[in-house]
Amino acid sequence: MADDLRVDDRVTIPGWELVEVFTPSGGPGGQHANRSSTRVELRFEVEASSALTPAQKRLVASRLGASVRVVADDERSQARNRALARERLAASVAAALVPRRRRVATRPTRGSRERRLDDKRQRSERKAARRPPRLDE
Repeated sequence: MADDLRVDDRVTIPGWELVEVFTPSGGPGGQHANRSSTRVELRFEVEASSALTPAQKRLVASRLGASVRVVADDERSQARNRALARERLAASVAAALVPRRRRVATRPTRGSRERRLDDKRQRSERKAARRPPRLDE
């Protein structure tokens, strides 16, 4: 379909699940900017989507929220802003679908432990040098 949004090889969001709102773009400008609704707000309801599996819905909702909202008002053309908004939505959903790599717990190296302890020793000596001399010495 022409109106469907292709996110990646496995996910395509049907066009009827996307809500587009066109409003006048803010900021300075002449008659064109004040009269043309070129700003595009594109919304996608994650939980109501038929394009995502339940696991994908949980993943996207946890990273982007239950409702994904993208705004584009970079260009003077409504069609170009619409294309930009669709690209941004597809990129953000695709990025949210990428599984995060699990962190592998590692131990500090002997060198890093020695450097840390040397630094602590030097800092202790520096602070001890600032103290007034003790009376019993």
